[in-house]
Amino acid sequence: MKFGRFRHKTGEMREYFGTLSTDKDKSFINIIEEFNFGEDLKYQYTGKQYELDELEFLPPIHPTKIVAVGLNYKDHAAEMQVNLPDEPLLFMKPTSSIIPHLGTIVRPEVSKKVDYESELAVVIGKTAKNIKKETAADYIFGYTCLNDVTARDLQAKDIQYTRSKSFDTFAPIGPYIETEIENPSNLQIKGYLNGELKQTSNTSNLIFNPFELVEFISSIMTLFPGDIISTGTPSGVGSLNKGDIFEIEIENIGKLKNFVE
Repeated sequence: MKFGRFRHKTGEMREYFGTLSTDKDKSFINIIEEFNFGEDLKYQYTGKQYELDELEFLPPIHPTKIVAVGLNYKDHAAEMQVNLPDEPLLFMKPTSSIIPHLGTIVRPEVSKKVDYESELAVVIGKTAKNIKKETAADYIFGYTCLNDVTARDLQAKDIQYTRSKSFDTFAPIGPYIETEIENPSNLQIKGYLNGELKQTSNTSNLIFNPFELVEFISSIMTLFPGDIISTGTPSGVGSLNKGDIFEIEIENIGKLKNFVE
């Protein structure tokens, strides 16, 4: 089931949670009653339905934090000519960096090299602390696409990642959270720059899979409903420039599209 958050294009400020359905050539969003991420994720439909074209996308969730993982694809490690890490390499992105599907990535003037990174993101469904990988699936609400946009020159300059990963608009996410993926460790992941395929891999190439990441991260910090774990990028990262369009496509989840200025 594809779950998202929307606002009507008429300009009303109300936000809607809903799920995607299709009928012939049209897509619809089935509106959900008031919904909050929490320990009880049950919800009911209002009976109201909008055509997808009537709505604008919003980020599908409000996390308390984004926990990201560096160097977590075998092909990316080979590309970078570095050894595989013994443990997940973690950093954080602020929630102020989040933008939705069809939102605009803004290159900061201070950086001369801003890169895209196609990533599978895990969305936590209930409070998780000291969770074992064998039961991690019980704490995951679903999966979505995330672009871990990075000011690569600042990353190299600063050594640590905070500034290079944290600019406003540097965490495009969406368009939906897919809630019915049983095996997140066998999904095709692709990144397209202006329609040209630049990244292609499979989550089977992850060094640490989503369940292992939930175990490792929850042993350090409590994960709350709606929190995001971004699982790392495969090989093929490259630069974003003014006027570019970048799209991330993950099997069974969908395609996240963003513009660059």
